[in-house]
Amino acid sequence: MRSLTSLALLPLAAAVPHASYNSHHTYDYIIVGGGTSGLVVANRLSEQKNTTVLVIEAGGSVYNNPNVTDTLGYGKAFDTDIDWAYKTTDQEYAGGISQTVRAGKALGGTSTINGMVYLRAQAAQINAWETVGNKGWNWKNMLPYFKKSEQLQDPVHYPFLDGSGVAFDPAYHGFTGPLKVGWSSTQLNDGLAQKMNATYQNLKVPVQYNPDPNGGDMIGYSLYPMTVDSELNIREDAARAYYYPYSNRTNLHVWLHTNANKITWKDSHDITASGVEVTLSNSTTTVVTATREVILAAGALKSPVLLELSGIGNPDILSKYGITTKVNLPTVGENLQDQMNNGLQFDSKTSYSNKSADYVSYPSAAQLFPNSTAVGAELLRKLPAYAAQVASANGNITKTRDLYHFFKIQWDLIFKYGIPVVEILLEPSGAMYDTEYWGSVPFSRGSVHLSSAHPTAAAIIDPKYFMLDFDLHAQVQAAKFIREVFKTEPFADMAGAETSPGLLTVAAGADDNDWADFIKSNFRSNFHPISTAAMMPKEIGGVVDPSLKVYGTSNVRVVDASVLPFQVCGHLQSTIYAVAERAADIIKGRL
Repeated sequence: MRSLTSLALLPLAAAVPHASYNSHHTYDYIIVGGGTSGLVVANRLSEQKNTTVLVIEAGGSVYNNPNVTDTLGYGKAFDTDIDWAYKTTDQEYAGGISQTVRAGKALGGTSTINGMVYLRAQAAQINAWETVGNKGWNWKNMLPYFKKSEQLQDPVHYPFLDGSGVAFDPAYHGFTGPLKVGWSSTQLNDGLAQKMNATYQNLKVPVQYNPDPNGGDMIGYSLYPMTVDSELNIREDAARAYYYPYSNRTNLHVWLHTNANKITWKDSHDITASGVEVTLSNSTTTVVTATREVILAAGALKSPVLLELSGIGNPDILSKYGITTKVNLPTVGENLQDQMNNGLQFDSKTSYSNKSADYVSYPSAAQLFPNSTAVGAELLRKLPAYAAQVASANGNITKTRDLYHFFKIQWDLIFKYGIPVVEILLEPSGAMYDTEYWGSVPFSRGSVHLSSAHPTAAAIIDPKYFMLDFDLHAQVQAAKFIREVFKTEPFADMAGAETSPGLLTVAAGADDNDWADFIKSNFRSNFHPISTAAMMPKEIGGVVDPSLKVYGTSNVRVVDASVLPFQVCGHLQSTIYAVAERAADIIKGRL
């Protein structure tokens, strides 16, 4: 096995991308953002030898950064120079405090600092994209792209996983794609997985073992795979998968430490992008020309702001900052959805030398709520009021009738199709068990908008966490569910007292109101923002069409998490890889 030290001895060319500036600054495609989606699209477009591609990335290379490569290093990169660390407004429904939303500022984007979790979505969730008006965007059509991106490393080849309980169904996986997916050597094989499995099945409403949650059915208890190189035991990020092995392509260029300021436009009848204004690493501002397309892949908190800086958005917002409207598209930056992450902690009767891999459960509403039928009926009655409240909060930019339609689809997913309503992670570490949990599909909707015509000014990010009361109810019920798990055999014999919040802070029989202070004062963003340039019909608030082209433009697309119309139950990265793979085929004219 090669050590991390040996990586530093690789040839310099393997770690340093093309950084020379083309003297004539002209490319077929310019991709803004060298992260999870941007590098996928850049890779696939540059497979065509007669096509030139430029990736503009604000960060640098983190090829040998130990805060990135360490498979046990989640959080080490937070608040360093490779973390955008976006700040929200003070959250009026959640304690009146600002939250930090993490995102990677590096070649590889957020895939360089995330938790490496490779979990997709419930099939019904992807099918909902088509239901809302995006023909062809369904689970059946997306599964080949999940598989195309993936190089699953069979655990049978790694003896350290013997007895760990990991499993998979080969029918749902790819084995030859660029992205290595597998299990880390830190995965415990001491029987904990089996005891957790027995515990979940001993609950009053059992949660059964799910050998492979990536096959379109996520309900149950699982040991999920990660984006990791199992042989080297290092993180597999988008740059390692989609860029570094292909960096010798002469038609693929990456400009690091380069800020994209705005899209530039041709003087023509159609709204056609001519290129991108950038500020280079030497602080020089110039314009790079795109002969075919400009593709935004800067993330759900950056791409909509770039559209606004370029004159695409709500004229009332743009005029406030002296920006001329090119395309009147007022829902740019609206529909922001993020999840809220909380945690409970318990003492452990066993001491773990290192933080091990996480163990995940995905209960449905029927498994989570003791009275799920009544909960569903009550929520259904509230949907019209929810829709009106969100519409009123954004000045009716998104319409009440459209929001009700979205909320009803989401209700159907939860109570008709039985998607997971929360995610619960168990993390053994030292002499304690840490749990993280969050509602998978919150109803609250917020926004992100520019705050200045200056491209580096911080955006106004307002996710409106806990705006709608079902989101708090799901969060509370997840905490109660965790307490039940820790009281259930055989796990009960392994766990000690609850240390956070503890029964003195939140009593055993606490209701939503009793839990509210703890949850709202101790939550954080789950770092899964989506939908700020949603793929939907324009008449119901969409920003991009099913080809991911921005409405009103002839050659501008968005290919990142901005376009997802609904939150997914799995972690975002696997879905973003697949969306970007499909986007590349669309751009190539194959779909």
